Amino acid sequence: MTARLDPFAAAPSLMKNWFSISTAVASSLEPSLIELVKIRASQINGCANCINMHTAEARAQGETEQRIYLLSAWREAPCYTDRERAALAWTEALTRLSEGDAHERAYPALETEFTKEEQVKLTLMINVINGWNRLAVGFGLWVEPAAAKAIAEKAVA
Repeated sequence: MTARLDPFAAAPSLMKNWFSISTAVASSLEPSLIELVKIRASQINGCANCINMHTAEARAQGETEQRIYLLSAWREAPCYTDRERAALAWTEALTRLSEGDAHERAYPALETEFTKEEQVKLTLMINVINGWNRLAVGFGLWVEPAAAKAIAEKAVA
């Protein structure tokens, strides 16, 4: 894959703001849940860059290989909590919003497992990862996880 452009070079101020918002949203819920959401949305969107990055981050935070490998089949896998299942259903529903009314079916579990504030935080996280997926897929980005850390540090500086 060849990058079409570097969004950080093309629009540095906006990308710095986007990165800051992304970081704030990502730190608003438990890290393990956030990484599952990022990976699942990235799988749906076919974003190899983000799948690579967020599976590495999940492993670094102690996520198991089993839970990472089974994520695309989370409904059938017994290793996810009810809270994680609610988040994953909400992630799929919002990532595939144009495909129907799955959000209507997903909302009752979301409401049971998450406070109103957490529902907003999760929804913002889903929006953020979908945005990153679109930047990475649209512009053909590939950043190794170690290099992403350096970009992150530069973006918040």
